[in-house]
Amino acid sequence: VAAPAAMAPRPRFVSPRPILALLAALAAALALSACGPEAPKFKGSDVTGSAFGRDFSLVDFDGKSRTLADYRGKAVVLFFGYTQCPDVCPTTLSMLAEAMKQLGPDADRVQALFVTVDPDRDTAELLKQYVPAFDPRFVGLRGDAAQTEAVAKEFRIIFQKVPGRTPETYTVDHSAGLFLFDPAGRLRVYEGHGQPPETLVHDLRALLRETK
Repeated sequence: VAAPAAMAPRPRFVSPRPILALLAALAAALALSACGPEAPKFKGSDVTGSAFGRDFSLVDFDGKSRTLADYRGKAVVLFFGYTQCPDVCPTTLSMLAEAMKQLGPDADRVQALFVTVDPDRDTAELLKQYVPAFDPRFVGLRGDAAQTEAVAKEFRIIFQKVPGRTPETYTVDHSAGLFLFDPAGRLRVYEGHGQPPETLVHDLRALLRETK
């Protein structure tokens, strides 16, 4: 038998205000977690304070001795490679050139440096032709065998000659990645090989904002 209408249970009304307040609190918490001090500043690996990659002493393709101090005031991108590299090096330099385009006016505050791990073949003249072909602002650096070993050790770079058909046609296996320095000359970010230019642009702008 159906219950009389007067005896039917009434629906319980719940005010939406507590629920809305809870949702607002959750949204605020998420915003703080995304923007707070614990949020990662860089898309690459933050290596701030590392005890490696502190400096270098090499020569540019005009024969001038260079260290990080020469580029103080600019964010620096350092990359190790060699001019006869068949794939990794030209691909990375092309990506760097695209990143410079995307940076727009900020590119004037960035210096890209290419350090050869093949000083036997990469003469100053060859570096001067090869490196700026990707972007006229790029600079090639080299050293003798001892200097190359020293800078590779400082940056924990591994490189090794791989014999070719003739003594002159060897290749060089080497670590691939980018080292980013802030305008004060401190190593801050390591970008693994294969990152898109947008990742580099993001991290360089983060470094440049620190000095504005």
